[in-house]
Amino acid sequence: MRQFLKQIFASLIGSLAGLSLFCGLGTIGLIILIIAAGTQDSTPQVKDKSVLIFDSSLNITDTDPTSSTGDAIGQALSGEESNTITLRTVLNSLEEATQDPRIIALYIDGSHSGGGSTTGLATLKEVRAAMEKFRAAGKTIIAYDVDLSEREYYLNSVADTLILNPMGGIEINGFSSEPLFLTGALEKFGVGVQVIRVGKYKSAVEPFLLKELSPENRQQLQALLGDIWGELIATVGKSRKISPQQLQGIADSQGVLMASDAKTRGLIDKVAYFDEVITDLKKIAGATEDEKSFPQIRLSTYAEVAMKEGNNKSSKNKIAVIYANGEIVDGEGGPQQVGGDSFAKQMRQLRLDNDVKAVVLRVNSPGGSATASEIIQREVRLTRAKKPVIVSMGDMAASGGYWISTYGNRIFAEPNTVTGSIGVFGMLLNFQKLANDNGLTWDVVKTGNLADSQTVSRPKTPQEIAIAQNIVNQIYNQFLDKVADSRKIPKPKVAQIAQGRVWSGSDAKQLGLVDEIGGLDEAIAYAAKQADLGDNWQLEEYPKFRSLEERILLKLTGDKNSRSQKISDPLTREFLKLKADLEILQGLNDPKGVYARLPFNWRID
Repeated sequence: MRQFLKQIFASLIGSLAGLSLFCGLGTIGLIILIIAAGTQDSTPQVKDKSVLIFDSSLNITDTDPTSSTGDAIGQALSGEESNTITLRTVLNSLEEATQDPRIIALYIDGSHSGGGSTTGLATLKEVRAAMEKFRAAGKTIIAYDVDLSEREYYLNSVADTLILNPMGGIEINGFSSEPLFLTGALEKFGVGVQVIRVGKYKSAVEPFLLKELSPENRQQLQALLGDIWGELIATVGKSRKISPQQLQGIADSQGVLMASDAKTRGLIDKVAYFDEVITDLKKIAGATEDEKSFPQIRLSTYAEVAMKEGNNKSSKNKIAVIYANGEIVDGEGGPQQVGGDSFAKQMRQLRLDNDVKAVVLRVNSPGGSATASEIIQREVRLTRAKKPVIVSMGDMAASGGYWISTYGNRIFAEPNTVTGSIGVFGMLLNFQKLANDNGLTWDVVKTGNLADSQTVSRPKTPQEIAIAQNIVNQIYNQFLDKVADSRKIPKPKVAQIAQGRVWSGSDAKQLGLVDEIGGLDEAIAYAAKQADLGDNWQLEEYPKFRSLEERILLKLTGDKNSRSQKISDPLTREFLKLKADLEILQGLNDPKGVYARLPFNWRID
């Protein structure tokens, strides 16, 4: 029935989008009334001895991604939950549950993970830390799954009792990164590529120039993966009372273990079926065998209770958390992008708002446009002159993401955050051979040697390359100067640790690129302390997201955003990786064609 309602109302909204605005506006009230009637529900109740259910398939993100309005309405009417939840929601709910005497246990449910979530490891570390506090308060954590990847095992290993289905298994074979190189395809189709860059580790251009990793890129990837893997086996080993060396031995000799082997090696506590886990949870909650279930509440539902019942601070003093989530692009940007102009405007509003006493800049970005990064950084510096600006780095805050972070009063990162990548590049494409091979030619009339220097009809001349390289060099030097000035590191040392090289958060702290290891909560607490607010403050998050009603209006007037679907078959996944790499090119809109960005296809498998 839920799926039926979703399809009906998604189709309805799609049809309404084609109506006139007058008719559409007349229909909005009706739709909103239907939604209100369909979603009116009593406040969720938390029973005594309840188990908090955490669905391990949830994707935890910094911000709530834009989904299609039709899906949102279908979801609202059917009561079906989104598969995405924000980090703040998870952390707040776990903190509230830790203090709530009605919540006696946490159940990490992997019974319908469907391949698991795509949540980043640094984000999972913050969630894991909150779960550790829950457990330290004397409450029980039970985890159940069928198959566990390293990412899932990293979180589930926090449990008092970790249970695996008898047909299940654990993948623990280490991390790998397998970049895709487009060079051969570009050569085959006659697309010419010329590159200008500074920094021997600035590997973002390698997929367009080489057919395999450069020695420098291989070196930095090996070191970064080593740091992230080392953090994982150290953290998991501490919880499971297994040495990192033992875990490394398992990874090197077995890689994938069936449930029985995993129990023998101490990786899990119990092998059982889902119904047996439910029986155990009934006992924990004090339910009898005759009862069909036990007192429970899903984390997303409990979040509503926590918001209504919790000790929500109300104060004129605000701490603003502003999210830089996604590719940094010139202009206004779009969904999952950080627009230089729009983000700077938001930061400026926070600077001028006297009620905002401190700003936490949460960065989860691989970088992008150097121009947009500088526009944002300027506003960060101006804001810092009036009030504390504390930076919290998420899964990645590199290149342009580091550019906008470097002037924070204090920078927090997780040990497995990907950061650094202080370097810049430019990429110049031409389609001369592709066109000529298909009978297309160009000719030109011009009033100066450089009048057609931006053309894609031919390769750039040595003079044009030299001019572009000079611009890249200047911007790179500006980047070095800014890091040296903001971090109080001599420029020669900055030049040594820059070169476009990526670093883990733990290495970045040793190098002085970040100040403290910690997550978003630690950054917020530090901001309150720096602003001397004590407990007299209230948290607000930016940018503000549109309500469902506003999204309906946008849909009726031409909103074309749609939610992507998760694909599981290997062939389609590889195709989507290629598609994602090519889509990144659409975000390369810097007016100078110069970028401070991580490698295009950075992934950990």
